Amino acid sequence: MTVAVAVSGGRDSLMALALLRRRERDLIAVHAQLADATPPEVLDGLRENCRALDVPLQVLDLRSRFEELVIAPYVQSYLEGRTPNPCAWCNTRIKFGLLLDAVREQGAGTLATGHYARLTIADYGPALWRGADPAKDQSYFLALLTPNQLARAAFPLADHRKQDVLPELDRLGLSPPLPGESQEVCFIPDDYREFLARRFGARRLADLPPSGPIVLEDERTVGEHKGLWRYTIGQRKGLDVAWKEPLYVLRKDVAANRLIVGERARLFSTACRLKTVNYLVPATAWPQDLRLQTRYRQRPEPIRLTSPQNICSSPSETLTLTYPEPRELAAPGQIGVIYSDEGQVLAGGEISS
Repeated sequence: MTVAVAVSGGRDSLMALALLRRRERDLIAVHAQLADATPPEVLDGLRENCRALDVPLQVLDLRSRFEELVIAPYVQSYLEGRTPNPCAWCNTRIKFGLLLDAVREQGAGTLATGHYARLTIADYGPALWRGADPAKDQSYFLALLTPNQLARAAFPLADHRKQDVLPELDRLGLSPPLPGESQEVCFIPDDYREFLARRFGARRLADLPPSGPIVLEDERTVGEHKGLWRYTIGQRKGLDVAWKEPLYVLRKDVAANRLIVGERARLFSTACRLKTVNYLVPATAWPQDLRLQTRYRQRPEPIRLTSPQNICSSPSETLTLTYPEPRELAAPGQIGVIYSDEGQVLAGGEISS
């Protein structure tokens, strides 16, 4: 059966294509245009590499759907006071959503990408694990993929390390047309606040949340914010508030348009709540020791499940997890991923509080 490889123009997806070319006879490369039209020189470089590997290349224009399913919800999430994770959305809605559907219509049974993550097969289906390179592991961004999506996924870089990719491509005579590192959010070339300001510039001022008070937890007003969308939980810089101690964003009261701030000691919690939880391992098969990761490049912390108590008999869309010791507040809208001690992804969901 045909294997499709998603190629962005970067080194990782090109390495994935080269690795699969060694063992797959029926292979196609597919490039999706997402936020913007791909520059002609990048497309030319992709075609040159695919010719060298004797793999046909297809180019799909998914820009309008990417706007609809990723960019517009990203902007709206900030307006509603959350800190979204568009990369996780892109993986489940675009790469292993629309793109997977498109290649399946052409007869491909599997879609491979350049993610650093590992898949195995368990009694209950595909099992997602951390990749071998701890500095580049991307299983966190894949935790919202459904078991059905994972069943048609392949990650050829599972056992590879990032530092070895360019030398190996050089040895093969392949040159990625996008030689630099991929941006964390591909459609934002600069600070997210500047991106949002440009997006909001096209909207009537009355449509946007206005400035409002910055308050302490005891209701004292200490300053004025410039729009809640400009701030995120844990932020210290940019508050422009003179106080005896450094102040941090603790939460956003969207209903009252208030930014609540406090000293660092107030920036900790013993609980984290997830919603719209995606289970990759049935709760009946979960180990006793669990770990939670609430942002990329964070070490997962030990946690325990406190509600619902009957998760094994009735999986819940919401979970409440507690830390043995207080941890820095997680930002609502980000992704919380539950791991085993060995690095298997058990479940992922959106952080609600």
